[in-house]
Amino acid sequence: MKYLQDVDIREKTVFIRVDFNVPLDRNRNITDDTRIRAVLPTINHCLDEHARVILASHLGRPKGPDPNKSLEPVSRRLSRLIHKTVEFVPDCIGPEVQKIKQKMQPGDVLLLENLRFYPGEEKNDQDFARQLMEGVDVYINDAFAVGHRAHASVHAVTLFAPICAAGFLLRDEILYFHKSMEDPARPLVAIIGGAKISSKLTALINLLKHVDKLIIGGAMANTFIKAMGYQVGKSLVDDSLLDEAKELMSTALQKGVKFYLPVDVIVADSLDNRAENRVTTIQEVPADWIIADIGPASITLFNEALQDARTVVWNGPMGAFEIEAFSRGTLAMVHNVANSFALTIVGGGDTDVAIHKAGEVNKFSYISTGGGAFLELLEGKKLPGILALEEWHKKHQSA
Repeated sequence: MKYLQDVDIREKTVFIRVDFNVPLDRNRNITDDTRIRAVLPTINHCLDEHARVILASHLGRPKGPDPNKSLEPVSRRLSRLIHKTVEFVPDCIGPEVQKIKQKMQPGDVLLLENLRFYPGEEKNDQDFARQLMEGVDVYINDAFAVGHRAHASVHAVTLFAPICAAGFLLRDEILYFHKSMEDPARPLVAIIGGAKISSKLTALINLLKHVDKLIIGGAMANTFIKAMGYQVGKSLVDDSLLDEAKELMSTALQKGVKFYLPVDVIVADSLDNRAENRVTTIQEVPADWIIADIGPASITLFNEALQDARTVVWNGPMGAFEIEAFSRGTLAMVHNVANSFALTIVGGGDTDVAIHKAGEVNKFSYISTGGGAFLELLEGKKLPGILALEEWHKKHQSA
């Protein structure tokens, strides 16, 4: 595919699909602007080239126009970050938007209203995509977090844009994923946590083709523990996947992949900060209690597994870390990975939150902006947003 640095954008009208799906409090104040800051290199490069910059994003999952899902607060924050007025446009298609586009001068920045106010966005509607591209010279995709969605602004738009390319953020996401999975420095260690094994089973199967060590934590470890014949009390477990869990452990053994599960856990009578809790081995989980975190011996075991790692890929927390009493396992893993001598790549979502909570952001090699998109790459899938850029490039290379 083409990348932003390969394209002449000087004084051109550049449409950038970004991911400004940021969290807002009840007063509609942005509580975390990481995703906005992540695309600043792309925006600033376009401004350095005196381009006319049109930014488009979604926010949340609105069912039609919703003032609580407006991107207007983002325009104010972005204006401060780039030290330049960002004009907010209260729509994303139509004659009024087209008039505003036509009046743009080199160096102007527009932020369009929430793309998902129109059903055509999520339906990958070609007419909606065509209207987005009206008056546009160059389309830049810098929204990795929605790269796994075949939506109009990341997929169908490539049928109507004169030139298509990836922005700096999308380029870095692809580069770091390639470093971690296709050509890693070894040993390659994958750490997979989170709640449900069902949502990550395909990723686990694919990872066994690539990794040297696989560490499993979080509630998804419960299914493996039960598959080994131990009781997990009232913990979250997927009984329908016990056979798959056994098969996965068997495959790891056959492939010579070192497979790590917790050896001890923090159990509690409820998932509450005030709940009674204690450390127990996985063989002795009380019948009426819940596994809430990995225990101290598991923290030590997992840390020892990281000692010779050259590449670490991590997605998903080790326990219910959002509850202070059960955050130690995840936060200890954050510190241990951060202080390893490895290239460390983290899939977004809860893991990203934990890293920020632990104050170790600057010690990680790369923190992905996309949870779902990152997981689909781990599954070995091609993302629609990336495929669309590759198809555009193939078509125009041969033209």
